[in-house]
Amino acid sequence: MRYIKLGNTGLDVSPIALGCMTYGEPERGHPTWSLTEEKSRPLIRRAVEAGINFFDTANMYSQGSSEEIVGRALKDFADRDEVVIATKVRHPMRPGPNGSGLSRKAIFTEIDHSLRRLGTDYVDLYQIHRMDNSTPIEETLEALHDVVKAGKVRYIGASSMHAWEFSKALRLQRQHGWTRFVSMQDHYNLLAREEEREMLPLCADEGVGTIVWSPLARGRLARESEAPTGRSGNDPFADMLYTQESSDRAIIDAVAMIARARGVSRAQIALAWLRHNPVVVAPLVGASKPAHLDDAVASLAIELTDDEVAALEAPYTPRADFQGISDDTELARISARLGITPARS
Repeated sequence: MRYIKLGNTGLDVSPIALGCMTYGEPERGHPTWSLTEEKSRPLIRRAVEAGINFFDTANMYSQGSSEEIVGRALKDFADRDEVVIATKVRHPMRPGPNGSGLSRKAIFTEIDHSLRRLGTDYVDLYQIHRMDNSTPIEETLEALHDVVKAGKVRYIGASSMHAWEFSKALRLQRQHGWTRFVSMQDHYNLLAREEEREMLPLCADEGVGTIVWSPLARGRLARESEAPTGRSGNDPFADMLYTQESSDRAIIDAVAMIARARGVSRAQIALAWLRHNPVVVAPLVGASKPAHLDDAVASLAIELTDDEVAALEAPYTPRADFQGISDDTELARISARLGITPARS
């Protein structure tokens, strides 16, 4: 494994990050596709053995169960000084006041809960899991700065938002001398390239590394268009994200054509395409099977030609902006499970 720097930092990370939303007790998360601890541990161990040192979870994944499973597995299988543990804060964790959001109180409370669940003294990368427009951004940014200065967090990052919001946050951090965001976790793949308009150029200019969620478009880029999976039949969010049927099929067909010509899997081609953009540090690979990890590692050896890149990109058509939908949909789902009415940002 050849490690790379996360943005303009000195932090070495693997060019593949293991996305850990899949790992969590089903009764606390997604009953149809969350993996129990017994099923999760072999996959986390396989990732460590493959040289992956970048592990991304969130406090709200299976209501903390993901952090617990990941923390115990990494304690058993990895050297804490070598791995990079990333988690997130923002979404509802419990009913009642101050159970969600990015207030100073919520951030200070949730970082301690995350550290306890992960079984570690510090988090390498602490990310805001969407914006919280009900809290002044200055309050959020100063609180993040303070948890870094307290030694509980090494670096901070952000997740899907509008480019103007991220630019404003970076400006305020520079103005006040607060710890700056070093990463942006955004939605980017061959079926969703809207981040190329503003966010990715902004990140490139600011020296911010991007960590890509849903790099295989919820698996659509790794299989036949009509092929169902256990998750695809229970993922209404994905149906909102990917609705351009004719262009999506054309892109999926192009992935399949290149994969056949090279004798590799579709997933390897779709992941290799992401590295064509230098601002992409690592895709978040959600591995529920060993083959998913094998494909991710194998993709690092593939260098696409200019003609192949053109064939993959040509069918793309512009999409709607799903930043708000992604926030509201996930917020509503979590709140419904907790039996609370979410406060709208």
